[in-house]
Amino acid sequence: MKQMITGHTRLAALFAKPAKHSISPAMHNLSFEEQGIDAVYLAFDVEPDDLAASIQSIRQLDLLGVNLSMPHKMAAVALMDECSPAAELIGAINTIVNQEGRLIGHNTDGIGFMRALEDIQVSIIGDTMTVIGAGGAATAIISQAALDGVKTIHVFNRKDEFYPIIQEKLTQIAQKTACEITLTDLEDQMALKTAIDQSSLLVNATGVGMKPNDTVSPLKDKTLLRESLAVYDVIYNPRETQLLKDAKAVGAKTANGLSMLLYQGAAAFELWTGKAMPVEKVKALIESM
Repeated sequence: MKQMITGHTRLAALFAKPAKHSISPAMHNLSFEEQGIDAVYLAFDVEPDDLAASIQSIRQLDLLGVNLSMPHKMAAVALMDECSPAAELIGAINTIVNQEGRLIGHNTDGIGFMRALEDIQVSIIGDTMTVIGAGGAATAIISQAALDGVKTIHVFNRKDEFYPIIQEKLTQIAQKTACEITLTDLEDQMALKTAIDQSSLLVNATGVGMKPNDTVSPLKDKTLLRESLAVYDVIYNPRETQLLKDAKAVGAKTANGLSMLLYQGAAAFELWTGKAMPVEKVKALIESM
């Protein structure tokens, strides 16, 4: 039976631009209903110039909490009263918890990624992984993996104007954790081969392979793939990218970004409510969308 909205109903929200395409409202509203929580989740298009006022409204309107997506994840950090250690390390937040007017920033993207690996029976603690890409998703993944105890992370990215900034960020993460992190130009195919040979997991954290360019792979040489190398692609449209098809063809364990999306949402839901998201029901819902 659908819950009635009353004068006591709490509001959780997504602040993003654009926001209307998000599947987060479907995930969280189903979870509130299943857990009997008197709350609703809505998506709001928030312009960058309106972010500070929108975040202040969390306090004024006593929102349960908020998710943040592009382009607000970094800008919101300075507007928090406190940030979690992972969020501070990453330098970006995707979840705000309202503790009686005190706003705590979290980043659950990396948590979602590490939990997603459990679904394909992959453990990388104390091991080596290779990440292609160094944007927001990659930084969250690298930071959480380093915090959780991954031994070595080889990062490959295009050598563009942001390369020195990326290098500085990765150095900071390495210094604050016990993880060795390297950054190499993605064009260096020999270094990529060496890194992948040493790794038990390969992650694509770029948009290469996303629709409509879904016949392209970020990995130029698919012979670098092997059965003992698990492959995770943060893309979930299409559900099976060219990289995942190539990995599956050699018998490797694979997963797409839908599981990371699911578990980052589950972590946010638990931070707001203290209750577990009914992940199997939510998973069935988002897989059908």
